[in-house]
Amino acid sequence: MPIEKSKAHEIKRLTTPLTIKDSRAYDDNGKLLNCVETISDVRFIVEPREGILTENEILQYAPESKTAAKIRLKRGVGSNSDVLLVNESVPWIFALYYVVVLSVSVIVFFSAIKMLMVAILVLLILPLVYLYKIFNLKGYTKVKTKKQVKKSQMDSNKTIEEPVIEDTGLQSLKVYAKEIDNLKILFDVKEQVVRDLIKKRFEPPQITYDKFISIIDKANKLFYQEVDSALNIIRLATDDTPRVQSEIQGKINNMKKIINQIEELTNELVINISSDDETKEEVNNLLENMENLIGSVKEY
Repeated sequence: MPIEKSKAHEIKRLTTPLTIKDSRAYDDNGKLLNCVETISDVRFIVEPREGILTENEILQYAPESKTAAKIRLKRGVGSNSDVLLVNESVPWIFALYYVVVLSVSVIVFFSAIKMLMVAILVLLILPLVYLYKIFNLKGYTKVKTKKQVKKSQMDSNKTIEEPVIEDTGLQSLKVYAKEIDNLKILFDVKEQVVRDLIKKRFEPPQITYDKFISIIDKANKLFYQEVDSALNIIRLATDDTPRVQSEIQGKINNMKKIINQIEELTNELVINISSDDETKEEVNNLLENMENLIGSVKEY
């Protein structure tokens, strides 16, 4: 489905490790990313495109983005770090502002003109009022502009295609089916990323390439075995017992472990993409870890 393909592409763009070249960062599409500098750190952030992912998906796949920070603030679970990220330029503007105002205040002080001294005092206080406003976390939950209201009304008139979940099984277990569907999308995205990196790192035909791809193929087969098994339990279970929930959650945890191993392998391949044969030990260790994981999940 076009919507799902677009979503998968966006998740891939957000979760693919950045390419760093000449102190510049590029996303999955080769787009140059702007540097975001806050008081505490400097980072490159891939921002989600509008209208593709839901708010929950943005929080899951792009938690470090400004968009995610705005969502957390709007939901009342944001922090001062989110405020600083959304208003990244404020500290530097304030610093320049106070340097100028304090410099002028020295001249005004020696002139002893009361009206000017009052004006300087006002200029010193006004920014503090603005700071209080933006750092008042409760204020963000009350903000709902006309644009947002209009957008929500437009969205309510749209028919959004959702993954089809069969109307069988217990309703209380359907939440697991939705989680599994999201994990499938994430796995497919990360699997394609790691396959592309393996092809780039060990250009076929090579024995090393075949070995890596073989492990990914096994991971794919095992992942979807866990998916099918979990969905079968959801469809066929006649009672929502702790044992049923434990079996489903165990299979979901196995899916997450496989995804995490692929992500670790992806990150290591990015780091070692231009290294020589003597620096591949960490990549090979991760590959061995994946083989061990596949073996342990099979035993489970």
